This record gives sequence, C-alpha cells and structure tokens, in this order.
Amino acid sequence: MNKNLLILTLSQIFSFTAAPVTVFLSGIIGSQISPVKSLATLPMSISVVGIAIGAIIATKVMSLIGRKYGFISASIGNLLFSILAAYSIMYQNFILFCFANFFIGIGMAFTHQYRFAAAESVEQSMAPKAISIILFGGIISAFLGPSLANYSKDLISENLYVGSYLALALLTFIPAILFLFYESKSKIDTNVEYKGRNYLEIILQPRFIQAIAASAFGYAIMTFLMTATPISMHVMENMSLNKTSIVIQFHVVSMFLPSLVTGHLIKKYGHSNVIYAGVFLYSITIIASIFEQSFFNYMFALIFLGLGWNFLFISGTSLLVLTYREEEKYKAQGLNDFIVYSVHAIGSLSAGIFITLTNWKIMNFICIPFMILIIFATIRAEILDKKKS
Repeated sequence: MNKNLLILTLSQIFSFTAAPVTVFLSGIIGSQISPVKSLATLPMSISVVGIAIGAIIATKVMSLIGRKYGFISASIGNLLFSILAAYSIMYQNFILFCFANFFIGIGMAFTHQYRFAAAESVEQSMAPKAISIILFGGIISAFLGPSLANYSKDLISENLYVGSYLALALLTFIPAILFLFYESKSKIDTNVEYKGRNYLEIILQPRFIQAIAASAFGYAIMTFLMTATPISMHVMENMSLNKTSIVIQFHVVSMFLPSLVTGHLIKKYGHSNVIYAGVFLYSITIIASIFEQSFFNYMFALIFLGLGWNFLFISGTSLLVLTYREEEKYKAQGLNDFIVYSVHAIGSLSAGIFITLTNWKIMNFICIPFMILIIFATIRAEILDKKKS
C-alpha cells in the first residue's frame, strides 16, 4: 500500500457510493415520476450509457491533463449533477432526472478508471491485488451510500428522496479534496491514440477477447438482474423498501468482499480458472430463481450474483492489463470500458422491459447463453495460447 493506492482506495469509498445509490433509488424514483411505468429503470440505464460514453471521455481527458486533474474534475462534476438530480426530483421532472443520471454515469466512468490507476501504482505482478484493494473499498460504499440515502430521504419533508441526492453530492465531492495529494504518474500525451498497435490488432488478441467477454458479459448479467431486483421486490412482490435496501446492500458487499482473496486466487490458479468459478457462482443464482421469490431467496441469489461478478470482473480487468503495451494503455483501457459498459447499458436498459413483460425466473434463464459465451471465449484463448507456446 503506497500513498497513491491509499488515496485511490479512500476515494473509491466515497465516489463509488453513486453506484449503489443509483441502483437503490433510481428505479423506485423512476416508477413514481415516469409517465410510462415500463421506463422506470431508464434513469439507471441512462447512467450506464453515461459510463459507456464516459469511458472514452475519461481516458481522453486523462491523456490530456493526467489522472490527478481528471479525477478531480469528475468529482466536481458528480457534485453538480447530484444536486441537479435532487432538483429534478423536487419538481417531478423525469427527463431532467434521466439527464442528471447520464452525467452521474460519466462521473462514474472516471471512478472505474481508479482500478487502472491502481495497477499502474504497483509492479505488474501485483496488479490483481492492487485492483482487488480498490474494489474492496466498494464494501464500505455499499453500506455508506444506501444507508445515508435512506436516512436523508426525508431531509426535505415535502420532497421525498431530494435529501438522498444532496447527501450523494457531498459524498462524491470528497475525492476532489483527496486527489489534491495524489501524484499522477501518467504521461500526458495529446497524440496517444496514434501510438502502438491499431484497435483491430489489439481486439483480435485471444486474451483480450477473453478479458472483454469476462468483464462485459459478467457485468451485463449482474446489472440485468440487479437493476430488476428493486422493481421485482418492492413494486411487484410488495416487499418493504427496507428489505429491498438490505438485499441490495448485501449484494454490493458480496461484489467486493471477495476482493480480499480474488487477487491471490488469480495468482495461484490463473485467470481462466477464476473465470470458470465466476460462471459457476452465477449458475447458483439462476438455480435459486426456480424456487419461490421470498426475501431470503432474493438475498441468497443476489449474494451469489455479486460473488460471481467479482471473480469475472477482477479476472477480466487484470487479464486486460497483460494485453497492451505502455503506449497503448489509454487506447486499450478506453476501448475495454466502452465495450464493457455499452453491454452493461444494454443489460440495464432491457431489465425494466423484461421484468415488466416476463418474470424473475425467465430473466434468470435469459442469462444462460451469455455465460456460455464467457466459457467459450476462455476455452478458445486457452487452446490458442497452448498452440502458440
């Protein structure tokens, strides 16, 4: 743990609260102020679109002004657009709420760059552990964000949830202060996109495809089911907001708690074996959907969903680091995050539609083909790697 890694970890705790708060509240708020009920999860989906587009913006901005000032700018942006979200809730403006969530998503794209900054702050062999440490900070975010949002929702008594987004504004601004002490080691280069191999050469690497498949489809499956959970539990099954909050919190904890060991597991067993384990954990979630939808069933399913995501996402990210050269890092990282969060956005956007038209069990079964694709990409990379050696 060095100074930069410590700053990144602390910043992750506060900045990443935007993610669980968005998951926890945006669908519920959307169902209350949206003119079309099937569009209740649109704000959540729009935020993921923001992450996808923001992935390209974030890498470009940091190639121009460095990671330090890129992260500070994003933190200030999160402050402003969280306030805008509060304003839109106050005046029941669904379009403005979606607009605010889109830019909060762009801010989160910068937060997702913390893991690459962490990998750059240590030796390459320690990258999986550094990435795990950053993601582990999400555990505190999982409790801090939704809990503070829940406690502050009545801050302005006549406007429910306005206080939640004002609290989020404060939390996401804290990293701007922390990054004043960050030492940016990234080279500022306005011509970074012309250096190294072209995009096609990078994409066609079997290990790059494996990394993308694990991260993108792993994320899409997780967000597809997670986004639908508050609607399924609170709106369709009439479970309390408190119970819904607990399930989401434990889900997010399960997403990040394994980070304590995931880096060690990757180093000991290899990226591919940990990816296989992640797919297996997802299969437990799908099996759970066959049984009755009770509070404990949702809890069980969402915990294993989080565990599977952790294995797939950390394996995919740390594997990606091995597929590009130093002069290609912004290009490869931007491309990776654009693909990952575009697929993530599709999963999130379709969640509201599918949970309205089908049911929880069918939504789980829809995920199976994408799990097969992850396995196929991994097996293919392993075979081609052996032939190459």
